[in-house]
Amino acid sequence: MFSFSFKNRIAFYYLISSSIFITIVFMLIFQIVKYSVNKHINDEISEELEKHLQDITTDEKDTFFIQVDQWRAREHNTVNVNPVFVEFYDSEKKFVDKSPNLNNIDLKLFDTSKNNEFVDSKIDTIPIRQIQTPIYNKNKIVGYLLVAMSVEDFKIVYILKKVLLISFPITLILLFLVARFFAGRSIKPVKTIIETSTQITKDNLRTRIPLPKNKDELYKLSKNINNLLNRIENAVAREKQFTSDASHELRTPLAIMKGTMEVLIRKPRTQQEYEEKILFCISEVDRLNHIVDQLLLLARFENQKQNIKQESIYLNALVLDTLSRFSVKIEKKKLKINTDFVEDCSISSDNYLLSIIVSNLISNAIKYSYEEGEINLILTKNESGINFTVQDNGVGISEQDLNKIFNSFYRSDASKHPEIKGIGLGLSIVKRLCDLLNIRVEVQSKLNEETQFSLYFAVNKLK
Repeated sequence: MFSFSFKNRIAFYYLISSSIFITIVFMLIFQIVKYSVNKHINDEISEELEKHLQDITTDEKDTFFIQVDQWRAREHNTVNVNPVFVEFYDSEKKFVDKSPNLNNIDLKLFDTSKNNEFVDSKIDTIPIRQIQTPIYNKNKIVGYLLVAMSVEDFKIVYILKKVLLISFPITLILLFLVARFFAGRSIKPVKTIIETSTQITKDNLRTRIPLPKNKDELYKLSKNINNLLNRIENAVAREKQFTSDASHELRTPLAIMKGTMEVLIRKPRTQQEYEEKILFCISEVDRLNHIVDQLLLLARFENQKQNIKQESIYLNALVLDTLSRFSVKIEKKKLKINTDFVEDCSISSDNYLLSIIVSNLISNAIKYSYEEGEINLILTKNESGINFTVQDNGVGISEQDLNKIFNSFYRSDASKHPEIKGIGLGLSIVKRLCDLLNIRVEVQSKLNEETQFSLYFAVNKLK
């Protein structure tokens, strides 16, 4: 297959379809003209034949008589346009009479198998069409009448054939050029897409493809590419921010441990001082391990889609099991836990991933609640699905921070609450897992009053 450009391929396919159509039209034109000319000539010859048969009379001796004055008065004496040639033969196929315009030329008398049939022939160089018919007297052949007419008018058919054959390739060439021109204009947006896409690199993701005026397929293609570029730009921006935040979070405990060790070796210390600094370094190592674990967990979720399990999960039991793991922290802050489980709620999902979501939400509620505060855990079931709500009356989140809390390493007003430890990955993990499991998560909060996280499980996730 020839390696055509897209523009030339469009023009080529259009040319093929057009050539088939033009061929059919040209053949129809040629056949119609050919049939019309043939019919016209045959009708004229038949008409002349009938007229001359009417000029013939026969007697009892099987002799036919020609009314010479009448048929010779019909302008047979000149070879004009469509001249008519007439000739008579007796029953023995011997010459009897003929029209003066034949001069010394005779029409050819064919055998009886050609009677009443149109036959193409020539007299001198003039192409003619003739018909011969027997003359009857009481069902007995007494002679033959031959009528011929020039078919030079039929030349128009051959001229038309040549014109069509010559004009066919010329028409196709013109059609190809016209189709190529309009195809080039039609795919102009594609060229724009190509030119714009060459300008887009990893360092330049802000360039967008101009949208065509016509909202056709190319408009949709350009819009989809722009949407894809938006997603890529956002992903790259998040990746850069994540890398920057992760490096910062990892360097901080390392720098603290390094500084502590340097202080220790400057001069001799007591046993108690060594133990305090070593325990402090161990706590920083634990913090560093926790950060690494969270980062690895986030990285693993990127390719977790194909590994999601579908198993039956009782949310009531899952929530209660999670509470039991945080019993020490709950008792330490003297929190009151209110559970509102109207009925057993069962869904089909991945138990491990869902337990991480519930654990992080309850952990955050405990972490950000005031001493002797309350946490409400509510499970409701309706026609649209199951709703799980975690509500606390703790520090709350400001309105301007609500749309940022799911970003990695983001902590709302962390400087105002230095006693609350964290790295800002918990809610990022929750959002990532909810997207993975097709769970809708929403948050409502009022600063210094309450915070409420809600999980919505769709009906098709129910068991």
